[in-house]
Amino acid sequence: MRYRLTFVSGLAVGYVLGARAGRERYEQLRKGARRIAQNPAVRNAGEAAALSGRQVAAKAADAVQDRLPSSLGDRVRTARDHRARSGSDWGAEERQGLSG
Repeated sequence: MRYRLTFVSGLAVGYVLGARAGRERYEQLRKGARRIAQNPAVRNAGEAAALSGRQVAAKAADAVQDRLPSSLGDRVRTARDHRARSGSDWGAEERQGLSG
């Protein structure tokens, strides 16, 4: 019984000390990630990659749209028209989340 109590006590102390150190390290990592995300060069590279991805996705959709069943092709066309009318930008919500 004494060994169990010693073991459980050791676990409790280790958990408390580790949680404190872990939280501090987590905050350091979070600050570093935020600093990197706010770097203009990183933001520009991310936006360029997102733009390239959207262009490639649009080309791929155009290439396969004729081969899709008509009901699925209509859905793709409707989604693209809706996005074009609303002016929504895929990934804009994620970029806003990084800055906030």
